[in-house]
Amino acid sequence: MLVSGKEIMAVAKERKFAVPAFNAGSGQLLNAVMEACEEAKSPVMIAIHPDELSFLTDSFVDQVKFLANHTKIPVCIHLDHGASYEQVIHAIQLGFTSVMIDASHLPYEENVEISKKVVAAAHPVGVSVEAELGTIGDTGNTVEGGVSEVIYTDPKVAQDFIDKTGVDSLAVAIGTAHGIYPKDVDPKLRLDILEEIEKATDIPLVLHGGSSNPDEEIAKAVTMGVNKINISSDIKIVFANKLREILNGGNSEIREPNVLFPKCMEETKKVALEKIKLFNSIDQAKHYFN
Repeated sequence: MLVSGKEIMAVAKERKFAVPAFNAGSGQLLNAVMEACEEAKSPVMIAIHPDELSFLTDSFVDQVKFLANHTKIPVCIHLDHGASYEQVIHAIQLGFTSVMIDASHLPYEENVEISKKVVAAAHPVGVSVEAELGTIGDTGNTVEGGVSEVIYTDPKVAQDFIDKTGVDSLAVAIGTAHGIYPKDVDPKLRLDILEEIEKATDIPLVLHGGSSNPDEEIAKAVTMGVNKINISSDIKIVFANKLREILNGGNSEIREPNVLFPKCMEETKKVALEKIKLFNSIDQAKHYFN
């Protein structure tokens, strides 16, 4: 069942869980996370970054729509970190049901203006809008990008941003970074800031870049008002590691995709199931049906 971001997160906010948003950078990753969500009876957001879409081409969206229309779980197709108004409009035309405009690196008023402009274009056609306030870190080698120094979301201006823009969900910066942290870095979420933001706002909150943060912190964030969590690096790393293992196994004759990829997909599926459980999203799909 294909739904909007607003629809999928409204239930999550009411029932206090987080919808997993998996970055499906290939058909194999897409199928693996869809299998995991169907098995766990979890709603899912299939997140596609503009760079991923450029690589996969627009036809990939039809593949996602086909799966969404032939499953019994709620599925939202989400543009991850749209960098411009033009990218967002293109995604809406392709059939995305949720879009993110990420103008967090711009001055506050410019972030407000472009986010407001996106909302004006998206809402009349039933597409939900996510924006970002504050900045997400970047550990390197990810399509999502980020900044070297995190600027935390200011709880005092969060509701003002929501009121001025009309966005449906807000990505907050509380100490996460895209990618996997180096071994000598001990990431820590500012749950105190999250608590203040949740008290000051009235829409679902989104967490980006939580791949390396301790499970107990992520689980706590879910209980404190985070209703969508993006997962990219975790599912891609296990896929790539298994593929390296297969290719380095000594059999130079292995070349068929249906031989190379199934074990990689199984590793991705395992991680996806772990995240679904961590986000308290198991068996939540039933709450979307009357």
